[in-house]
Amino acid sequence: MHQTVYVSATPGPYELEKCEGRIVEQLIRPTGLLDPRIEVRPAGTQVDDLLEEIRRCTERNEAVLVTTLTKRMSEDLTEYYQNVGVRVRYLHSDIKTLERVELIRNLRRGEYNVLVGINLLREGLDIPEVALVAILDADKEGFLRSERSLVQTCGRAARNADGTVILYADKITKSMQYTIDETNRRRKIQEEFNRKHGIVPQTIISEIKNSMTEHLRASGWEGDGAAADDAGMLRAAEPEVVYRSVAELHKEIKKLEARMQAAADKLAFEEAAALRDQIKDLKILELELG
Repeated sequence: MHQTVYVSATPGPYELEKCEGRIVEQLIRPTGLLDPRIEVRPAGTQVDDLLEEIRRCTERNEAVLVTTLTKRMSEDLTEYYQNVGVRVRYLHSDIKTLERVELIRNLRRGEYNVLVGINLLREGLDIPEVALVAILDADKEGFLRSERSLVQTCGRAARNADGTVILYADKITKSMQYTIDETNRRRKIQEEFNRKHGIVPQTIISEIKNSMTEHLRASGWEGDGAAADDAGMLRAAEPEVVYRSVAELHKEIKKLEARMQAAADKLAFEEAAALRDQIKDLKILELELG
């Protein structure tokens, strides 16, 4: 294939190598919207600091996306914020596609205004109502906080004229610095374009469509997913696995590590994080068994 143009919002090393430097950037938005402003704040007070930011956004009827590193932290954070009166939900890998559509629709409608998750790179999360994206523990290097994933996650606030990203960290990592520099570079290009053409950025206004779930339920569909509990979470039971030897356990760890890497490569970061936690538990068991 010689007469082919490949398009990617986030080209990886493979794509950059294959194109041999022949890259055309398309950074200008006709809407004039800028990439979000980025702030770095201490990780030690991230939960309480973010709570204050959430309350300010709530007063302005703005939505907030929050990304954490682990399933446990997402659950604990969701529960804590609910206990102090925040209207918050938790988006995770167990939620089926139709339920995710419903969850996003309800966020846009203002039924709740904070969505917590591990992977905010899923489809459907380019929501114009989102004015704040908070990235907790942004300085913990890994596939969840790589240059590629940080840039993409910050982009979730780029459809709102007041879009802001807060990176909670105690130091600025290489990935964070790249994200800050790249975002500022793109902002500068857009700002110059806006000045030249007299464009004032406006938040995108898009219709909140009726959810697929409503249409299916009207036709008699009752759904096949587990019901959400009071905390707005879905939990899936994990089957108990019996390992007959240390060698068998070690083999399973290697298999899970390969699956984790494959998930990270396709940006399925929540799946990768869940596999990482599973691997950690198995390695502890491996040490105990000797």
